[in-house]
Amino acid sequence: MARRRLWTWAAAVVVVAAAAAAAAAAGQEKRLLVGMTLVPGAASTGAVCLDGSPPAYHLHRGSGAGARGWLLQFEGGGWCNDAPSCAARAGTRRGSTRLMSKLEVFSGVLSNDPARNPDFYNWNRVKLRYCDGGSFAGDSEFRNGSSVIYMRGQRIWDAIIADLLTKGLAKAEKVLLSGCSAGGLATFFHCDNLGELLGGVATVKCMSDAGFFLDVDDISGNNSIRPFFSSLVALQGAEKNLNKDCLNSTLDPYLCFFPQYALQNIKTPYFILNSAYDVYQFHHIFVPPSSDPRGHWSRCKADPSACSTLQIATLQGEPEVGMFINSCFAHCQSELQDTWFAPNSPTLDNETIAELVGDWYFERGAAQEIDCAYPCDSTCHNIIPSNQVGN
Repeated sequence: MARRRLWTWAAAVVVVAAAAAAAAAAGQEKRLLVGMTLVPGAASTGAVCLDGSPPAYHLHRGSGAGARGWLLQFEGGGWCNDAPSCAARAGTRRGSTRLMSKLEVFSGVLSNDPARNPDFYNWNRVKLRYCDGGSFAGDSEFRNGSSVIYMRGQRIWDAIIADLLTKGLAKAEKVLLSGCSAGGLATFFHCDNLGELLGGVATVKCMSDAGFFLDVDDISGNNSIRPFFSSLVALQGAEKNLNKDCLNSTLDPYLCFFPQYALQNIKTPYFILNSAYDVYQFHHIFVPPSSDPRGHWSRCKADPSACSTLQIATLQGEPEVGMFINSCFAHCQSELQDTWFAPNSPTLDNETIAELVGDWYFERGAAQEIDCAYPCDSTCHNIIPSNQVGN
C-alpha cells in the first residue's frame, strides 16, 4: 500500500505516529527531575482526587524566547467505571497525590534540551497529574457509609488552570495542550475551553497522543468499550462537561466521550498522534480476552512478528483506521525520548514526530501523513514494550 496524504475535518488535524519503547540509548539520557506542586485551596472548591487528596502538577519554567509559551501535558493511566474499581484506584497513585512520586522525569515533548525537543524545550512545560479516573471530565461523588469517593476531574482541571493563570499562563502567547492515553482523551474535552479561558488572545492548539479511543466492535462482533464508557460517564457525572454541540447531535450522550464523535465539533486546531496498531486498543478494545477465549491471538499480542497474515489484515481493516497513521505497534510516544526525537526515532517521509508536530504548530508546511501497512515501515522498532501495555 503506497503512502497517502490524509486531509480531514479539522483545519489542522495532523496524524503521525511512531514505535515502541525506550532503547538502551535512552538510559543514557540526562534526566530532568521536576518537583510536584499541590494546588493551594483546591479542596475548598471540591477539586480533589478520588481519595480526597489535593490535585497536583509539575511545572518547569520556560526561558528566553519561550517564556510566553506553555505546553500542558495531561498524564494518562486508564479509568474506573464503577464504585469498586474507583475505590480500589483511590488507594493507588492513580487516585491519590499522597501516593504519587513527588519528582517526575521530563523527557520527550517535556524535555528542556534543544537537541531532544527542538521546538518546545524553552517553553513553560507542565505535567497535570491524573487522579480522578475519568480523564478530567467527571464531577460527582459516591458515598458508602462514612467513606466517600470523589470523582472531580472537571474541578481538578479548573483548579489547576486557575493556579497556573496566576503563574504566567494568563500572559501566554502560544499554548499547546497535550496528553497521553487517557490524558490524550482529556485533550478532546478541554481543548476549546482552554482557548476560551485565555480570552482568545493566545494561539492555542491541541495534540492527543494515543488518545483516539475508537467505538468499534471486537473480533467476536461484540462492543465492550461502549458499555464501559457509558457506565463511566454515568458514574462520574461527566455528561454535563462533554462537548455541547456533540451532545445536541446524538441520542446517546456517552458517545461524546469517544473522540470520533467529539472531534468534529471542536473548533481549535488539532494534532492526532497515534498508531494504526495502538497497543492498548489492540489488547483491550479490538481483541480483549473475552473475544478470544481459546487464545488464538495470544502470540500475536505478545509479539507482532508472530502475527499471521490474516491477523495483520484484520487489524489493518479496523474501522476508522485512517486516523492512525504509523504501522508500528505502539501506545504513547510523545513523552518517550527515543520515539519523540532521537537518532533512531521512527520517521515518516524522513521526519520524526517532533519535527512534524513543530511543522504543524508553527505552520512551517504541510504535516499530514498516513503510513503503509505493517510491516512495511523499516523505521519501526516493532516491539510491544511491556511498560506501555495497559496504560
